[in-house]
Amino acid sequence: MHLSMWTYPWDIQDQGLKALAADLRGRAGLTAVSMATSYHAGRFFQPRSPQQKAYFPEDGTVYFRPDERLWQDKVIRPLMSRNVTERGDMLGALARGRDATGLKVSCWTVCLHNTRLGMLHPDHVTRNAFGNPNYYNLCPSSPAARAYAVTLVRDITTNYRPDMVELESPNFMGFAHEYHHEKDGVGLNAEDDFLLSLCFCDHCTARATKAGVPVEGARKSVSRFIAELCDRAVPERQFPDFPAAGIDAFRDHPDLHAYLVWRSEPVTSLIAEIKAAADPATHIILIDLKDGWLGGVDLAAVGKLCDGAILCCYDMEPETVADVIRSGRAAIGPGKFLGVGLRVFYPEVDGPAILAARAKAAVDAGADGVNFYNYGLVPAKRLDWVKAAVDAIT
Repeated sequence: MHLSMWTYPWDIQDQGLKALAADLRGRAGLTAVSMATSYHAGRFFQPRSPQQKAYFPEDGTVYFRPDERLWQDKVIRPLMSRNVTERGDMLGALARGRDATGLKVSCWTVCLHNTRLGMLHPDHVTRNAFGNPNYYNLCPSSPAARAYAVTLVRDITTNYRPDMVELESPNFMGFAHEYHHEKDGVGLNAEDDFLLSLCFCDHCTARATKAGVPVEGARKSVSRFIAELCDRAVPERQFPDFPAAGIDAFRDHPDLHAYLVWRSEPVTSLIAEIKAAADPATHIILIDLKDGWLGGVDLAAVGKLCDGAILCCYDMEPETVADVIRSGRAAIGPGKFLGVGLRVFYPEVDGPAILAARAKAAVDAGADGVNFYNYGLVPAKRLDWVKAAVDAIT
């Protein structure tokens, strides 16, 4: 069973490889480590670091040494974090140290969520129905953004040979909670957020038009819905069966419905290109959420093209976790890897029992493994909670 924990390179640097192995393999009973190799900005409280209790990583950088030969002709190029220069290439150390640590190496790779690159390349970010840019989200329809994501994974897999690459955000992203100091006095509800996340950039417009999709009619519908929600005194539901009905919640608006059906094409084809360019020895896995269709993910289609998926079920009750995993298994089929992502944050996890119950529910429903979140963000004593969860499923 694949049992891993998400972590950042600075966490490993703070603890050292020997201590990492003792924590993850020895104390927690895990078989792998999932290290961030491309990541965004944030502010992290680091309880385990001896020096850096508050940590602010650089925005939109990579935590490995890019192969310049692969990037020479690319419009969008990665920036290597100062962390690599100052504290060492932890991906290289993990890959070389697999025999010593006993841990398989997985690369947690953020693809299109990159504000730094979005600011540098505004012509390649998603744009709402009014043409306003979402700088945090490179668009999966943009040829330059696609080349960036494909080359990123090709670089990692050919030069470091990890056991697995976990793709985060190779898709369209939501409107809320993707930037910092966001202001919303309206009180946007879930469907408002979705409408604001729909992309009508030039790349999406051209790609959809080529496919015969009535993109202009869809854009007009969405811009009207956004204008209407802005005029209300308080938010109201416009689509009663959203999100439970999926795309069919918009069936009374044919142009928009057709656009939403098409919207998975750029995401599916991008993941196919990533897989095709990657070293075949590395498994390519998608990190996704319960309602992945909101970001344009067609899990059944993706499951045919890559090696599987990890579905994050952070704050769900065990019964809901089981439902998500059963649906995920039905979508990707019996032969592909299916993992569950579980967070070890308090108070949503207030002890070992609930974490173990969620893990067992997932495995009993068909999950092949568990990824726990996150090594450096939780106290060391919670590794014992992870071990209790591991013991419940092995």
